[in-house]
Amino acid sequence: MFYSFLLAFHSFWRWVVLLTLVLSISRAFWGKKGHRLFSKKDQQLSLLTLISAHIQLTVGVVLYAISPIVSYFWNNFGKAVHERQIRFFGMEHITVMISAVVVLTIGFSKVRKQEEDYQKFSAMLFWFGIALLLILSSIPWSFSPLTSRPNFRDFSW
Repeated sequence: MFYSFLLAFHSFWRWVVLLTLVLSISRAFWGKKGHRLFSKKDQQLSLLTLISAHIQLTVGVVLYAISPIVSYFWNNFGKAVHERQIRFFGMEHITVMISAVVVLTIGFSKVRKQEEDYQKFSAMLFWFGIALLLILSSIPWSFSPLTSRPNFRDFSW
């Protein structure tokens, strides 16, 4: 029951992460293009993006620790590493997602250290953009022929 709830939450929360990332990147793009001031709203949105990604990562690590798929992967590594969906959840998904959150965290730090508004927007556009690409590449989308999972999971018990 706990596992099912966390899986549904993790599935739902990805949309929060994606939304905040897309909004941050959009504000960075238009801020850079329009030579705007880096406002308190920009800072708050970048922080919200960072926090939402860290929440997602925390839930993901807990899921990784209790997942029957991951357990199978580690207990049958020699065979499981050759099974596409098992390898994806046992190794690829977590590696890319941790990398994405590290990139996002570095980016957030880089943004804060910049002095000029244009540089802040440039750093946010670059680092958050890389994080978004990593995340998009490793979500098990419903349309993926290799690791298809539902885009929304039911919270029913």
